Amino acid sequence: MNNKINILGVNIDNLSFNDTFEKAKSLIETNETDMIFTPNPEIIMLARNDETFENILNSASICTPDGIGVVYGAKILKTPLVERVAGFDLATALIEYASQAGKSIFLFGAAPNIADTAAEKLIEKHSTLKIAGTRNGYFKDEETPEIIEQINQSNADILFACLGAPKQEKWIYENRDKLNVKLALGLGGALDVFAGNVKRAPKIFIKLNLEWFYRLLKQPSRIGRFMALPKFMITVMRSKKIGR
Repeated sequence: MNNKINILGVNIDNLSFNDTFEKAKSLIETNETDMIFTPNPEIIMLARNDETFENILNSASICTPDGIGVVYGAKILKTPLVERVAGFDLATALIEYASQAGKSIFLFGAAPNIADTAAEKLIEKHSTLKIAGTRNGYFKDEETPEIIEQINQSNADILFACLGAPKQEKWIYENRDKLNVKLALGLGGALDVFAGNVKRAPKIFIKLNLEWFYRLLKQPSRIGRFMALPKFMITVMRSKKIGR
């Protein structure tokens, strides 16, 4: 049974990874553009100070607990989540599914040439995968209609929007009625990983829920962003104390 767990105003789906994946596959068969967002503590803290962003997250068909901090936060609130469901892992599963089911994916985001490289790497690994098209994430607002037309003309079933939060979620939400894709996901830096520019943490770090620590070791300059985690945990504890 699926239920939503409210964490600092953001409703997170309490689903296992497998159930999330199955639901995502079912959404691809609908006639609407469904949205999947993957909030981590940093994104939830952004939403706490941006009511519009919070409402956008809560409008998604699925909101997964991307960061282990979200899982810990739910435990503190005595509303435990089944498990962490990382956006990158969900994207990887959908790529495998698409390659087998004949579904196509459009890669949108990252710096110039990254999406193209990601497409090449993914096709090398999944020879039957259909990449409908690519577009980098550097654009002006007035270019959005052209980008939507490019995505729609590609006949893609799935859109990976990798523009960073909250830009990617807001872009998907604002254009959902114009897009013809069946499923749009906000996936942050996933294209950089698929392209091989950024390495994901070794399995042992992921298993120990220390993927965030590995990224910090590799990119110390991100320390400012990682401060969102302790701020998030403190805010969750305070919210529990005052009962909201």
